[in-house]
Amino acid sequence: MTPQERRARVESIQDPVRRLETIMDLLRGPDGCPWDKKQTLSSLKPYLIEEAYEALDAIDDGDMEALRGELGDVLLQVVFQAQLAREAGEFDLDGVARAICDKLVHRHPHVFGEVQAETSEQVLQNWERIKTKGGKPLLAGIPRQLPALQKAHRLGEKATRVGFDWPKGDWVGPLEKVAEEVKELVEAKTSAERFHELGDLLYAISNIARKLEIDPEAALQAANDRFVWRFSHVEGRLAEQGRKPEEATLEEMDVFWNEAKMLENSRKSST
Repeated sequence: MTPQERRARVESIQDPVRRLETIMDLLRGPDGCPWDKKQTLSSLKPYLIEEAYEALDAIDDGDMEALRGELGDVLLQVVFQAQLAREAGEFDLDGVARAICDKLVHRHPHVFGEVQAETSEQVLQNWERIKTKGGKPLLAGIPRQLPALQKAHRLGEKATRVGFDWPKGDWVGPLEKVAEEVKELVEAKTSAERFHELGDLLYAISNIARKLEIDPEAALQAANDRFVWRFSHVEGRLAEQGRKPEEATLEEMDVFWNEAKMLENSRKSST
């Protein structure tokens, strides 16, 4: 098949998802792309994660045009993985779609069945009951690959659905737990003990975020962004003096750091 014939075949397909599936099949074919042909399920893992994070950036930026493109990149990774599975005789893109359709109908009996669920909390409780009905452990469905802070948040969410939690709306209890973990960290004597207690402290902090209905990953990312902005301000102010950070004292950098915080506060008050 010539390049022109391949292009004509792609352009003749009206369904955009089928067109994408056909493009991927051609890219993996005998006359396809050398890079695409050498990929495996494992080699594509970083791209699946990266594309998802780029979609999150577009959401945070409020850029819908960028989001459309980034979601397309996420979809490409799904199609790519399904293509590899099809070549291995395992499943195809239709199989992926059928599986999620069946799962959604099964896990929404309040929509497609006779179960009653008036609130989102009841929906989540029903969801967990369905998932664990076959004897599957409550926490088994949380991906191992999740970032640790996000995973801690999800573990707490799972546990609270079966009543293993402080009372609803109580974030003082988790706050007291943080104070307890800080004390234990201060009292730790060895590196191994400090490692253990620091982990407990971070987990306890994630519980406060959950009780306040704050995404801890997003909150920490916002703090990271503030740090980057403030430190960039410090670098800029030092550059005006012809200096680099390593040539300044901590006290001098603190002056510019506090200046950056004041600028942030003035920007907030003016908006």
